[in-house]
Amino acid sequence: MADKAECNRRIVLLQERLKTGGIDGALLIYPIDIYYYAATRQNSALWIPADGPPRLMVRKSLSRAEAESTVETITPFPSGKNWPEIIGSEFRRIGLTYDVLPLQQFNFYGKILPNREFVDISALLRELRSVKSTWELERMRHSGRELSSVFAEIPEFLRPGMREIDLSAEFEYRARKRGWEGYVRMRAFNQELFQGLAVAGQSAASPGFFDGAVTGRGLSAAAPHGASTAIIDNNVPIMVDYTGVFDGYLVDMTRLFVFGALPPRVQEAFDVALKIQGELAGALVPGAICSDLFTRASEMAVAAGFGDNFMGVPGEQAKFVGHGVGLELDEMPVLALGFNVPLVENQTIAIEPKFVFPGVGVAGIENTFAVGTQGGEKLTPLPDSLVRL
Repeated sequence: MADKAECNRRIVLLQERLKTGGIDGALLIYPIDIYYYAATRQNSALWIPADGPPRLMVRKSLSRAEAESTVETITPFPSGKNWPEIIGSEFRRIGLTYDVLPLQQFNFYGKILPNREFVDISALLRELRSVKSTWELERMRHSGRELSSVFAEIPEFLRPGMREIDLSAEFEYRARKRGWEGYVRMRAFNQELFQGLAVAGQSAASPGFFDGAVTGRGLSAAAPHGASTAIIDNNVPIMVDYTGVFDGYLVDMTRLFVFGALPPRVQEAFDVALKIQGELAGALVPGAICSDLFTRASEMAVAAGFGDNFMGVPGEQAKFVGHGVGLELDEMPVLALGFNVPLVENQTIAIEPKFVFPGVGVAGIENTFAVGTQGGEKLTPLPDSLVRL
């Protein structure tokens, strides 16, 4: 949990940007945004004026919010008639996060705060949150070390004849014993993820809804992501792709395993994935343009003869090769076409060049890096090599 100095620093940065944009204050109702600024995830709303102290208004649990939060003014959630008094008429332009604000909630606040202008500050908040403080980076390094330690144990329990679900259950059991929180929070609409995936062979190459390269078959049409009940065979690629979530902060990581040997084309694709990751990691410096990095990765995949398999099932590929991580899995920035913005020092990005071969399996690698002046700092400290069992 962030301390008062850390949260106050974040609030000051937000207030400076609100003033620059001519916005009188920000009203936050999304739990992770509230946690970021107030150090509590209790059911509440957070009012941050462009000038002056913030106010946290709690539905439940007030007592826990009072014990956890760094905000000084904490009150019960007010009735609708009291809101105009709390957010006075002098606050005309109010920022809301439209990307995660249900229409019902928008209408509610529009009704209790009449004659105000609401403006979207989603991009502003995501930009501010993308740059990690020294305090946040240390949490993410810790998450990386803990997750890597669980990955390092996989050869102890992965055996031929296991089902994918058995592998995932053993991995998750060991991670939970280490204090893994398990909440894989995603901001994108209609996306969800159950902690990670352990998939093998043709089951791993199943197409699916998830906005990523590899989806897996899952357990049913209602849960079509991740491990299935399929048996793990010899000589097929086994991909384990999990997040590590400790003290709220997550890292993302993938390693490849095999009993025997990979099919030659899959082995070649894995070697290309390592080269792409190395190229991009070295280029994670302030000022590098995100879309250029995606183009570089895509060109390397095409040159190696794997363009149709890069980042997903042919014809259904994910449109990125790296994504920001932190309190959420899908933070900014994104290494993707159209994302023509420069990297900033201390942004944290999961780079995941992967290849999908229908009917055969998947190959790839993923690590989380922090943008630095000398290139990306690897936050998931485990060798990247294929593990042969």
